[in-house]
Amino acid sequence: MYKIAVIPGDGTGPEVIREGLKVLEAASKKYKFQYETKSFDFGGERYLSTGKTLEDKDIEELKKYSAIYLGAIGHPQVKPGILETGVLLRLRFSLDQYINLRPVKLYNEKFCPLKDKKPEDIDFVVVRENSEGLYKGMGEFRDKATKDEVAIQVSYNTRKGVERCIRYGFEYTRKRNKKKKLTLCGKTNVLTYAWDLWERVFNEVAKEYPDIATDYAHVDATTMWFVKNPEWFDVIITDNMFGDIITDLGAMIQGGMGIAAGGNINPQGVSMFEPIGGSAPKYTGKNVINPLAAICALSMLLESLGEARASAAVEDAVIEVAAKKLKSLAAGKMGYSTSEVGDLLVRYL
Repeated sequence: MYKIAVIPGDGTGPEVIREGLKVLEAASKKYKFQYETKSFDFGGERYLSTGKTLEDKDIEELKKYSAIYLGAIGHPQVKPGILETGVLLRLRFSLDQYINLRPVKLYNEKFCPLKDKKPEDIDFVVVRENSEGLYKGMGEFRDKATKDEVAIQVSYNTRKGVERCIRYGFEYTRKRNKKKKLTLCGKTNVLTYAWDLWERVFNEVAKEYPDIATDYAHVDATTMWFVKNPEWFDVIITDNMFGDIITDLGAMIQGGMGIAAGGNINPQGVSMFEPIGGSAPKYTGKNVINPLAAICALSMLLESLGEARASAAVEDAVIEVAAKKLKSLAAGKMGYSTSEVGDLLVRYL
């Protein structure tokens, strides 16, 4: 019996989660596993009514679950940064979800903005360190609000944090078993302290994985190669900020935010899975948002629980719908409503 914590969240989050849960129910019946869900109201409406984001007791309760299924966080009436820090980052840090895993996979070449690229050309994964770096929130102002003001933002990287991320990257590359190549993406020529640490640890750990080919690319070059030669990549490992940036570009070349999903992973604890497109408040309640990213996130969640057959079947159903049914992956242009896309997935499943 899997216990799944559901956080529908803000905007269109509840709409896409609804369709994901519809597919989860169908998958459980077909592949004979049991689960129960509990919904949590973390998000903008709760904050507006109570002034609270996440409390310690909320974190302790979430630790009892097998996985977390998240819709979206972001409310137009809440100042940017409050919910992101108080909900998303607190969940990641408190539950020690130190890996952000972002598959970048093209399901239908007609949705790719790159010329002459096919599904076999765009199939790689970004492993992003998810608990340190610039997103640690360390820094200070000096002489704030004066003409001599200085703002200092610290990229905080520990040997332990870097090494466990890199080891995860090597293990994931081996398990993925495709090109068996791991690329370190950084900026060693300018960010000499943090990236000296990353490069040293990467090279040391690589000696323990002789079956994995390794290479290195500066982050600016990586964005260039994503567009020019995405077929070069298998698994990419990088820090928190660079990972945040390059995965959005990855989402665009795989067809857009409507298909992009990610996992916040604690290999020894509770992991959280979500579509990465955000709450899209302008589409709220219109039944036009694309739920495929949320359903791809569900596939990742099932894989993390050990339900490999169900996970693969859900992804296969996504491929079928994307390849044979949808006119576009953009909201309002799919040719189907949000709920109709969910129904299509269930039928293909």
